[in-house]
Amino acid sequence: MISRENPARFDEIVGSVAESSPNEVDAIVWAADAAYRQWSVTPIEERLALLTAGAEAIEDALAELSVLLARETGKVLGDCRGEIGFAVRYLRWVVAHAIEAYADEVLDDELGLLIKQHKPYGVVAAITPWNAPVILSMLKIAPALAAGNAVVVKPSPLAPLTLNRIVRLIGGPLRIVHGGAAAGAALVGHELVRKVAFTGGAAGGRAVAALAGDRLTPSVLELGGNDPAVFLDDAPFDDASMDRLVMATFATSGQVCMAAKRLYVPSFKIADFVDAYRAAAARVLVTGDPLADGVTMGPVISAAAQESATAMRRGDFHDLGIFDADEKTGYFVRPTLVVSPASNDLIVTDEQFAPVVPVLGYESELSVIEMSNSGELGLGASVWSADEDRAVAFARRFEAGFCFINTHNRTGMSLRAPFGGVKRSGWGREYASEGLAEYVQTCVIHAPAAYRPGAPPQAGGPAAYPV
Repeated sequence: MISRENPARFDEIVGSVAESSPNEVDAIVWAADAAYRQWSVTPIEERLALLTAGAEAIEDALAELSVLLARETGKVLGDCRGEIGFAVRYLRWVVAHAIEAYADEVLDDELGLLIKQHKPYGVVAAITPWNAPVILSMLKIAPALAAGNAVVVKPSPLAPLTLNRIVRLIGGPLRIVHGGAAAGAALVGHELVRKVAFTGGAAGGRAVAALAGDRLTPSVLELGGNDPAVFLDDAPFDDASMDRLVMATFATSGQVCMAAKRLYVPSFKIADFVDAYRAAAARVLVTGDPLADGVTMGPVISAAAQESATAMRRGDFHDLGIFDADEKTGYFVRPTLVVSPASNDLIVTDEQFAPVVPVLGYESELSVIEMSNSGELGLGASVWSADEDRAVAFARRFEAGFCFINTHNRTGMSLRAPFGGVKRSGWGREYASEGLAEYVQTCVIHAPAAYRPGAPPQAGGPAAYPV
């Protein structure tokens, strides 16, 4: 059994699920493949009806599910409501756009008939992390099911409970397995898995890529980020901007791939920035019980995460906001700003995934863009300036899958555009139309005009084939 403790009160067990053995994973994948055979030929309108019913069922249970998610992850209740609500909206967005996205493309002209079909793969394995288990699973589940695939999802053992409930609410050819690396390997390496969709860290991504590559299984990899937030020399440190930045840094205790993780400020403005940042944290950052009113940051996910984050609190560091928690009864860490660490310090070069963030000075735009683009992670970035045109010009130089202007806030995301990553981070694209396209493969039917019934005989054999 996998028992999940409450990170805010680690002596409290929130719930448990049965761990799936490799043999059980095998049986579940075979069952999913059998379901796929029928699901793939079910009219798309019927497939979307199941997803619509699932969205309604999740929405009806939103209050209960939000509390469960807060208790198993330590995320504040408002964030949990937002995540599940966004998952419902995304599910409905897929329903609204799937018919157009997956329709055949037909071209019939003097050259002949060409039909481009968008066919499902089969069984999709979805491997998802603990920090946003509902939305990061729904980004895979919804388009994959709409396209006619079956899905087997494996959540992190650190957050299995809420997703387990949601899978039951959706039903259809959607299955779930539970466990750690062994269950993941049994799923990704299964002979009947035809597509893999993974979100998580680089180490897990490499393991998944190796297993999938051994079978030449197509994969979507959404990995981490060490996102820079660059303040140009004309950027004001006004209250609203600083409030947005603090919350973009410490949402989910900094355990978000697209959080602001490196703060770059002109060297001559470092002192002013630190003062403004600390003042903003005093206004908006309250660490405590994630179910309590007014709390904006909860604990980290585990004892190991607490230990790692605490070790980062060194050098010239400043405690931030109001801390109303007990580090001895929950996995709490005091949110921290580290001023001017060495550029090769791990807090700068590696993704912290913790409520500890560095601020570094820079001398020129050329030097800061080089620092921002260093490393293997290129998920997101932000640039802050009083001149939007200047900010956009600077943003074009980021090696990042998405870039915000004058914010680094997740609420700025919409379904109007996909985001992903560059370099070795995030080889897939989720959200919007590109996310829909990940779960179909293109197959073409071609009837050349020269060989249609009644067409004049063609001389010259194969060489006369029109190209």
